[in-house]
Amino acid sequence: MAETREREYSRVSETASAAGAMIVVDGLRKSIRNGPRTVDILKGIDFIVPKGEFVAIMGASGSGKSTLLGLLAGLDTPSAGNVHLNGTAISYLAEDKLAQVRGKTIGFVFQSYQLIPTLTALENVLLPHELNTESKDAAAGMARARELLASVGLGDRMDHYPVQLSGGEQQRVALARAFVLRPPIVLADEPTGNLDTANGAHVLELLLHLNRIEGTTLVLVTHDPVLATYANRRIVLRDGLVVADERNPNPATLNVPGETNAVAG
Repeated sequence: MAETREREYSRVSETASAAGAMIVVDGLRKSIRNGPRTVDILKGIDFIVPKGEFVAIMGASGSGKSTLLGLLAGLDTPSAGNVHLNGTAISYLAEDKLAQVRGKTIGFVFQSYQLIPTLTALENVLLPHELNTESKDAAAGMARARELLASVGLGDRMDHYPVQLSGGEQQRVALARAFVLRPPIVLADEPTGNLDTANGAHVLELLLHLNRIEGTTLVLVTHDPVLATYANRRIVLRDGLVVADERNPNPATLNVPGETNAVAG
């Protein structure tokens, strides 16, 4: 049974890769036990995300969107189905292999920043590089981290610790960290949720700018319908099912006055 499942997932991955898909969600289900009851969180999710697409996943609290993002990231195992990232079926990989795929395939942007408080901004950005590359690449990693921090307007704050940075600045550090390894996929969980309107707009502009110049596939979870207007596509979940999957032929554009230079080059 396991061999049959592995062959099928391999076939799906090969087909998707040949078709230019970066993410394939195939029959994804997630259930948990709650005492004597089984709670179905995801009830059979299927979709494909082509390379370079920007997808907003929306839904009310309890719709399953955070669970879906965790499964896309390989942070949880589905009850059935699989997730294929860049041609690799990840959902049932051994932890060491999964960590390798995750480290080199996905960049994360969290609502709560998830910076290490004892590391400087530069050291936080460098961390994925140090964990996923060889020591001989250290100079290239340092140059890349400095370039990204400068591109998000923090060239003069590289040696500051998170406690010395505002919320908006911390999220900009998190953006730079997400892109440091040039991952083909970036997953963002409510990246502006903890920020005021001005800082949220600035972080969104930086995220979209980096996504454009790096050519990544971006999946953003949000409850904000305005934020979703910037995406090429909107997937809506309700009660563990996809109830809408809509293309946006004219995504909104965002230009923060006085901030354009912060992301230039």
